[in-house]
Amino acid sequence: MNQSEQVSKSWRSFQQSEVTARMLVVAFAGFASGLPLCLTSSTLQAWLSDFDSVSLRGIGALSLLGLPYTLKWAWAPVLDRFSPKGLGRRRGWMVMSQLGVALGLLVMSFGSSESISFIVLAGFWVAFCSATQDIAADAYRIDLLPKNDYALGATSAQYGYRSAMMVSGGLAIMMSDWLGWGWTYRWMAALMMLMALFTMRAPNPSCPFRPPASLHKAFWAPIRYFAKRKSWGMWLALVVLYKFTDAFGLSLNTAFLLRGLAYTKVEVGASMKMTSLIGTLLGAGVATYWMSRVSLYRSLVVFALLQSLAHFGFAYHAWIGGHHITLMVAVIFIEFFMSGMGSVAFVAMLMRLCHKRYAAAQFALLSSIAALGRVLTGYVAGDIAETYGWVNFYCVAVLLGLPSLWLLFQLKDDKMFKNKNNSL
Repeated sequence: MNQSEQVSKSWRSFQQSEVTARMLVVAFAGFASGLPLCLTSSTLQAWLSDFDSVSLRGIGALSLLGLPYTLKWAWAPVLDRFSPKGLGRRRGWMVMSQLGVALGLLVMSFGSSESISFIVLAGFWVAFCSATQDIAADAYRIDLLPKNDYALGATSAQYGYRSAMMVSGGLAIMMSDWLGWGWTYRWMAALMMLMALFTMRAPNPSCPFRPPASLHKAFWAPIRYFAKRKSWGMWLALVVLYKFTDAFGLSLNTAFLLRGLAYTKVEVGASMKMTSLIGTLLGAGVATYWMSRVSLYRSLVVFALLQSLAHFGFAYHAWIGGHHITLMVAVIFIEFFMSGMGSVAFVAMLMRLCHKRYAAAQFALLSSIAALGRVLTGYVAGDIAETYGWVNFYCVAVLLGLPSLWLLFQLKDDKMFKNKNNSL
């Protein structure tokens, strides 16, 4: 069965009420996973931009709050090995982590310019609980859905995830103008509590596989299996570098628009965040259509090139300066449209790299490695922007897309790309 036939079959299955209900559950789980991310990254950047005592370099260093997303592989085996009593292995961990996120957001809401360290420490706790939730939610989705519905499940999760980022990103920034940052974060904490209540009522899927007999086996077996792959080192490098251009270029977008071009928070919240969401989702849709007709390898190459070149739009806006809402919306849309296309191909590559027997642990490991670019670029990005200016900053972002293209050319003859079956 080719990929077009699989997509058609999945769509017919989606129209069945039982599958539709499952997809809604997956979408809500994706929403809960996406909600904390902006609150410890771009939205927190906007909050600290209000404090004159925080330098641009310091704002860039906030990306280090994302370290738990890169290290979640270290405790993913714990979630496979142990099961909280009463709620089930996957759902129990989801509820516990969601309550932890809500508590952390509530604590952050009481921070001020005199307690920036307090805000940052609470933000790190939120990121840790959020990363734990991601591990459990990925495994929950795998357990809940039959294999034929994995593609639709991934799409539903992505739509929920992006919708949550709009709420915790653009909407939260606008709310801060009306309510202040404290009450904005308290409302986000309340929303996370609602997600925990929903998760408690969600179906508890059964898993045909027994938990690993020990933490040692839960940790090492998936790694050993992946290490048997030919050129596994180059694959790991590609996982890190494929979205590196995006991680660097997008790391300071909020600060660029607020400080570099003096747009207001309402303009950034209403224009940037909404446009980025629409661009990402449309890009994902176009990429899905493209990939049903073109090989994964060709898709990865084309999208890698496009997502790199898209940074020229921001470089142009930085070069001419000024206050141009239409231009801002246009370059944001192009940037996130191309990024959305690249993300679809990238996730497809990660799924192909995972063996189904070790899918949860391997996906946690690979996605953690992929997050290295987003986490580690912040401080360097802030330093380059501050030292060389915004135009050079975005030109550097374009050049950072070249290593992934080189790696793809080196891996062109890998058996994964030679597989005639394009299904995931």
